[in-house]
Amino acid sequence: MTKAPAPALPATVLDAELQRFLDHLQVERRLAARTLAMYREALLRLQAAAAAAGVALQAAQSHHVRSWVAQLRHRGLAPRSIAIHLAAWRGLYRWWGRHGVVAVNPVEGVRPPKAAKPLPKALSVEQALALATHRTQRSTPALAARDHAITELLYGCGLRAAELTGLDLQAGPQAAGWLDIADATAHVLGKGGKRRSLPVGRPALQAVQAWLLQRPAMAKAGEEALFVSRLGTRLTANQLRNRLQAQAAQAGVPTRVHPHMLRHSYASHLLQSSGDLRAVQELLGHASISTTQVYTKLDFQHLAKVYDAAHPRARRKP
Repeated sequence: MTKAPAPALPATVLDAELQRFLDHLQVERRLAARTLAMYREALLRLQAAAAAAGVALQAAQSHHVRSWVAQLRHRGLAPRSIAIHLAAWRGLYRWWGRHGVVAVNPVEGVRPPKAAKPLPKALSVEQALALATHRTQRSTPALAARDHAITELLYGCGLRAAELTGLDLQAGPQAAGWLDIADATAHVLGKGGKRRSLPVGRPALQAVQAWLLQRPAMAKAGEEALFVSRLGTRLTANQLRNRLQAQAAQAGVPTRVHPHMLRHSYASHLLQSSGDLRAVQELLGHASISTTQVYTKLDFQHLAKVYDAAHPRARRKP
């Protein structure tokens, strides 16, 4: 059954009371012009729905609001758009409540339909390896060594951006994390203040050792951070993202790459090779295995692509 098109906005102006609320949002709350436009659209639809139901807006009940939300959903509005509609309606009734127009907010407790949660984006094995082995061009030897070490660690250990930028040269009372080269282990401070230790592969260790030879040329005296910026101070998350995007473009990766994408790639590729969900959970530092299970869907996508490309009975697209 196909959905009807999204309901067109009524060819009317807002009721005076609704316009007063919109003016309040513009003048006193100073909402952005785009937000005001979306709220006006939502209020027009609320006005039309109440008129069609023969219900005065001030007398609306929760079951009316749920019915109007169902109508919007049936007519094709996305969950995010419906959430914006509900935010506008809820704000209107709260404003009326403060002015004694209504005693109860009929929108409180009404939730928008859940939006489908997108799968995390991961690089293919070939793309991840191309990026990890790429050497930055048009850069100083120190920057090239630093950027190479960063990508090797992100993909080789599945680190979060904050975990990587938080690494220090050595363990200490103030260190959030550090790299033990002799033991081939990264010790990091993850979400919720939880510490975990991760094995570091040989390519990542070699890349870090090459960077450590270059680091004195960039780092300020006394700086404890393993990775520093051009200013000689600890690399920030924004600087990390910008450098990684530039590297990905140079390496020919046909997508915008961010640090968490390498973490997703690390998890997905590990799971494809090992099938050990519990081990991947521990390596990522997830408190619940349900968080890690999303990578089983990525793994299935990989298997489906192999099947579609290779099996004689696969339903190939024309």
